[in-house]
Formats: sequence, C-alpha cells, structure tokens
Amino acid sequence: MDCYTISITKQDLVKEEPVTLISPKNPMPPETIFLSNIDQAVTFPVETIFFFDVPHENSHSTVDISLRVKQAVANVLLVPYYFMAGRLSFDQQTNRLQLLCNNAGVLFVSATSRLRLKDLGNLSLPNSTFVHFVHRPGLYKSLDETALFTIQVTRFACGGFSIGFVTNHAILDGRSASEMFESLASICRGETEGVGTKVISNDRTCLKARNPLQIRYPHKEYIKQKEIISSSSVASCFTSPEQTSPSPLVFSKVYTHKLFCFTPEMISTLKKKAVTRCSSFEAIVAHVWRARSRAVFTNLDDFSAVLFAVDIRSKTSPPLPNGFAGNAVVTALANAKVFDLVEKPFSFCVEKIKEARERITDEYVRSVIDWLEVYRGVPATCNGNFYVSAWWKLRFNGLDFGYGKPTHGGPVVSGNDEFVLLLSDGKCGGGINVWLGLEPEKMKRLMAHIFEI
Repeated sequence: MDCYTISITKQDLVKEEPVTLISPKNPMPPETIFLSNIDQAVTFPVETIFFFDVPHENSHSTVDISLRVKQAVANVLLVPYYFMAGRLSFDQQTNRLQLLCNNAGVLFVSATSRLRLKDLGNLSLPNSTFVHFVHRPGLYKSLDETALFTIQVTRFACGGFSIGFVTNHAILDGRSASEMFESLASICRGETEGVGTKVISNDRTCLKARNPLQIRYPHKEYIKQKEIISSSSVASCFTSPEQTSPSPLVFSKVYTHKLFCFTPEMISTLKKKAVTRCSSFEAIVAHVWRARSRAVFTNLDDFSAVLFAVDIRSKTSPPLPNGFAGNAVVTALANAKVFDLVEKPFSFCVEKIKEARERITDEYVRSVIDWLEVYRGVPATCNGNFYVSAWWKLRFNGLDFGYGKPTHGGPVVSGNDEFVLLLSDGKCGGGINVWLGLEPEKMKRLMAHIFEI
C-alpha cells in the first residue's frame, strides 16, 4: 500500500506565531524532578496527531476551537501537569539529565488550512508531510531552549480540525501521554471536575539504581553508550545524557516505507498457526520478525533480534503508584538464529516472543536499571535488529474534544528502519496496520514474504 496520498506543503496552511503558556500553579521555588535511567534513554520528541471531522451544518461551531484548547491548557491542564512547562537540564555533578520545573512554558500554535479534511485522502495511511500539523520545538537547540510540550490546532476549510502534540518521551511514556490527552479532551468538553486536582505521581526515585548495584542479567537488549559514540554509522532515536537528540542519520532518505494491513481474519489465522495460546501482539510481532529477517539477513547463521516495550507498572514490587508519569517500560528482546526463524515452525517464533515478555520480572527490571547506571546504554536497534512500537494499544481513538471521536489518531511518521509501528486500522474490527521502512532491495524481498500466512 502506498505510504501517503497527498503531500502537504507550507503553502497549504497559515501558522500564527507560537504563544507561550505557563502554569498558574507552578511550585515556588521551582522544583527539580529526578529522571530514572529508563527516562534518560528516551529524551526524544514524540509527535502525535488527531483529526476531527464535523458535519457540514456544524462547521461554524469549530471557529473558536483553537482558543478553547489554548484556554483549557493554560487555565486547567497546566495545574496538575505544571511540569510539562519545564525544561530538561544537565546536572554536571551527577552527569544526569533532570527535569527543572521552571515554568519556561508550553508552546501553542494556532493554524488554518485552505484544505478540507477529505483533501488529505486516507488519514489512516502514515504521511510524513503531516509534520506541518505539529509544532516542532527544534531538535538541536540547547536544553533550556527546547519546549517539552507543544500543541498545534489546525482548522480546515470544512470546519474540521486537527490537534498535533509534541511531547518528550523522557517526561511521559505512551500511557502517561494518553492520560494527559484524555484530561485535556475532558476539559474541552466542559468536564473539569477532578482534573485540576488530579494527582500525578512524579516521584521517579522508586526506579533508582540500587546501592550496591546488582547486575544479574547480560541485557543484550541494550548497547553500551560508548559503543554508539565510537560508531558514526549507528542511526538511533534513542538518547543519553551525553547525546540528548537523536542521531541525524535517523532522517536518512535511503529507506522506502510501506504499510501492510492485517485483517482480523489474518491475525486469527496467525494465532491458530502459532499452536500455543498467544495474543494478537505476540502473533503479529513473531510474523513480522520472521518475514523481516528473511529480507534483511542473507547469512542464515546470523542472529536476528526484535525488541519491544513491556509495561512494568504491575511488575515491580511494590507496583508503581496510580498516575505514575514517568517511563514505566523496559525493553524486552527475542533473539534467534535466522536459520531457526526461517526453517522451524511458526510456533518457535511465537514462543521466543512469549519468553521475552515473561522474562520481565521485578528482579529483571532492577537489573536493567543497575546496568543502565553503569553503561548508559540504549536499546540495541543495530545490525539489522528493530524495535516494535504498539501504537494501536494506546487509548487514542476515544479522545473527544466536544466533537466526537477522532477520524484518525496516531504518530507522525518519519525516519529509518529502526522502528516498526503497529497501528490501528481505523476500524472497530481489530485489524492491525504494520508500518515499516527498509532499503529498497530489502523491501522487495520483504514483500515476497510478508503475507505468507
């Protein structure tokens, strides 16, 4: 399937100058929030966009949508989420990033477009030019210049609108970000009760390294930071205190991107083929891993790995508190020889995925944190390995800013072959769209295997 149906240009919309929104209840004196070792590895921006359609007869009702969202953020949302108006800062003594709640502000942009929503084509198809509907704070600015949260509201000629968010992954993981978006949506609907007094758990010291450190596993899911620094050819979105922006190589244009649609029936077939009981996630990841390994590796004796995030909120002891805002995920790794992935039954691939998930226990999580304390590593998406990001699991499709659920919601895509995104098919049937990038020759080989179900 083609990766987009229309290219958006700067001429298609008019953006007003960014407005800085500050929290009305920022703590004084400004507090500093500890960031865990898991937070430190993901200080990259995450761009998410939602499109909302309105009936033609109600098109005038959205004329003030930008003002309503701006007031909801400034007057209500930034009370419990005051820290989103802060900035990252680098502590020279500890050699760590920290969150400084200095109320430097959230950036808000209002825009209008000459286009209608229907001019954008199929919104469920990832489109890198949708970046015009978000406000990028700047990748390579200094930390104190870079906003951690930006919002852009774009109203289209038909009365429909989009809301584009840029958050910093170090501050909120996917689940935390979706909870914040839900809070903002409820404010815009006039349901403010409880939002202003919402308790956000921002104490991340519960994920602090132990003293003494106890590294009890090899943690091949991570690569040491010094190995990344010594290699100018490693393209990674992942970050560290020493490198707080993604590698410029992640924006390489050598990759071709495709969207592969898996219907509920296809996923059901994969689950039956697995023999063992498994989830839709485990089945689709195992299938993509197998097909992608066929395309990427020519030596069957090589090892192929797939990485994915596992939520640890209920896995730690004690469990993380409700409302925990930080990164409550660690990376799981399934690793196997390419020959085994290709030649053994599909159930072998699925079992490897299941083993990787089951390996994440409280002790494993603590060992990860201790390992990161020493090596400052990042997920090992190199040498043909890749990271699966399950966007379709996030509760984005239920956001209602007063005009019903979004026509579409998801990430603004760009980049390399490092990530494979699992996206909603935009329907209620349970299908999954798989978005990935590869070099052209490898993509040709993948297309020969991706639908071998």
